[in-house]
Amino acid sequence: MHDAPTWDPQQYLRHAGHRTRPFHDLLARIPELPHRGRPARIADLGCGPGNVTVQLTDRWPDAHITGLDSSPEMLKEAETYAGPTPGGGHLDFAPADASVWQPEERFDLIVSSAALQWVPNHPDSFPAWIAGLTPGGTLAFQVPGNFTSPSHALLGELCDEPQWRPRLAPHGRRFVHILSPAAYLERLSSLGCEVDAWETTYVQLLQGEDPVLDWVKGTALRPVLTALEDDPPAREEFLAQYRDLLRKAYPPGPHGTVFPFRRIFVVARKPG
Repeated sequence: MHDAPTWDPQQYLRHAGHRTRPFHDLLARIPELPHRGRPARIADLGCGPGNVTVQLTDRWPDAHITGLDSSPEMLKEAETYAGPTPGGGHLDFAPADASVWQPEERFDLIVSSAALQWVPNHPDSFPAWIAGLTPGGTLAFQVPGNFTSPSHALLGELCDEPQWRPRLAPHGRRFVHILSPAAYLERLSSLGCEVDAWETTYVQLLQGEDPVLDWVKGTALRPVLTALEDDPPAREEFLAQYRDLLRKAYPPGPHGTVFPFRRIFVVARKPG
């Protein structure tokens, strides 16, 4: 994606259960697609390791689904799902940068799960994405909305510390461009869409030692880890400092560590 960090699919998948739940909630609100008499054509923008993309085949078994991502590491992992699907459809993957991607064919559904937060200009792409839908088609996405929570606020503050600012300042507050549900509704309604926008805070119970640090290692912390990957001692020192801050913000309880996580959802249907 935009200024993409180096991704670690296995680290990302360590919390796959919590990470995929918002996708299922998004999928449940997507209306029927306008593909009568033919297989649905679907694009998954920012498909990551493909574990979510493949679940689209449960709802649309004979669809032709293409997962798109800019990370070679993620696409390599996703390729394990490529090929014919049990319902007679087809699943493939291709490189694409969501900050500049425009549909080169008509899609019945463009879906994106936890990817557009990496694309500061993504609302500017809405006109092209809606134009790339068949009449009655749908644009559906969900993005994290927890960028003022301690996990992200502390990361930004630490990156702004004098010790780290010269190397990490651009990586601490990358997500301030996420819009509110109301703002997304306004943007897409102005394009003629019927819009369903909402937010949910999942109160997640994480297990293990320093589980919030383990969570952000798969997502928000990737730009920092990438910036410090050639300096292992600095990387470990940063992680130790950030770990100590997270331990105070998210103390473990008798059943695990409670980690509230807000998500923003949007389903926009193009006029038929």
